[in-house]
Amino acid sequence: MAITDINAYAHLTASDIETLGAELDTIRRNVEQSRGERDAKYIRRTIRAQRILEAAGRATLFASKKRSAWLLGTAMLSVAKIIENMELGHNISHGQWDWMNDPEIHSSSWEWDMTGTSGQWKRAHNYSHHTYTNVLGKDEDLGFGILRMTRDEQWRPLHLVQPIANLILAATFEWGIALHDLSAEKEQLDVPPWQVMSEPNKAFARKAGRQVAKDFVIYPLLTGPAWKQTLKANATANFIRNLWAYAVIFCGHFPDGAQKFTEEHFADETRAEWYLRQMLGSANFQAGPAMAFMSGNLCYQIEHHLFPDIPSNRYPQIAEQVRQLCDKYDLPYTTGSLGKQYLLAFRTIHKLALPDRFLQRTADDAPETSSERMFAGLTRPSLPSADQWAENHWPGIDPETGHRRGLRSAMAEAKVALKEKARQEKAALREAKRVLQDKAREEQQLLRRRALRERAIWRMRRRRIAPSA
Repeated sequence: MAITDINAYAHLTASDIETLGAELDTIRRNVEQSRGERDAKYIRRTIRAQRILEAAGRATLFASKKRSAWLLGTAMLSVAKIIENMELGHNISHGQWDWMNDPEIHSSSWEWDMTGTSGQWKRAHNYSHHTYTNVLGKDEDLGFGILRMTRDEQWRPLHLVQPIANLILAATFEWGIALHDLSAEKEQLDVPPWQVMSEPNKAFARKAGRQVAKDFVIYPLLTGPAWKQTLKANATANFIRNLWAYAVIFCGHFPDGAQKFTEEHFADETRAEWYLRQMLGSANFQAGPAMAFMSGNLCYQIEHHLFPDIPSNRYPQIAEQVRQLCDKYDLPYTTGSLGKQYLLAFRTIHKLALPDRFLQRTADDAPETSSERMFAGLTRPSLPSADQWAENHWPGIDPETGHRRGLRSAMAEAKVALKEKARQEKAALREAKRVLQDKAREEQQLLRRRALRERAIWRMRRRRIAPSA
């Protein structure tokens, strides 16, 4: 099972969690109070730079019969589409810049350069995903409805093809997200599947039609003789943007350490526990300023999930404070290189394509899925019983170091305990094997002695019979 009791899993008291929530509220309040002209200049410069880059790329494609011009135009267009998708469309639609009261840079008016509508994405993502982050049965972004990303989800034969489905999703990510958001909106509005001319379907058709016409009809025709090269450039730019957006999203949601939760936990969740769930259910990847900008600052996925409507240019500053809180409360801060985080997600996709009988770990202690039950029955080598483990391990101040003892220490100690348990199990197996081998040797010797006795008896009988014959 996924996490049902976040207090027990985090190894923090209810008081600790409420204090942590209050400190995160203070971070939010300080950023909100300090927003100003510097932030406004940042987003306006970003919009201007993106539009100049896109215009330059499309202008260069007029000469795209030359290979160098095609490569340059395609590169500029790809970067422009990534910036528009990640730093502008995603973050503006989250309401990060609504405080400016600029009608152009507002979540209610911005329409991004993607197949799906901003409105449908906001309803599916801003509400469903950010409210119910990684809650099984609630968060529809958990695997996007086609990938099994936790063994809490029952395996089906269809999951065998999810490695292929993953590749298709990566290449067509904007379409996958658009269809996912359309389905989520129809489910929220209780629109019957057979109602083809529903409002969600019509809104999707209008937006998708405009995108297809823009990229694959209008802009290619505008370049005249170079229309084929422009068509290929637009398709390539969309493909590159899809791969990058897919990689960023998967690195923030599905590597080891991004935990899952049950509806049982969510039923009576406090605001402070919501904060804690965002911290434990998200992951970052390491990035310099350029990569952070190109990812829409979603390399700070933990900070984004804590404060989804705070301007993204503030995430680096917030990340330092969140790290300090993780150290203070002895909580893990899940991060790693982009390559490492994606490879962990990639491994999970392929591993969970298989039935559970082929997997070694359980839903409680697997690298990609764990719960408070992973600590049940574990003992440190120095502690003889599980009761003493709980007594010595439960939240509090470590008398030796004077620091708070939380999940980070719990996981480190559990790792030691699991290694010790594995060592003891291997030793027990070796001993059992030795006992079986000894027993087998004894039985073989017994059979050999019995065979010798029977042979001796047979010979004696033969000697007695021989003279009379």
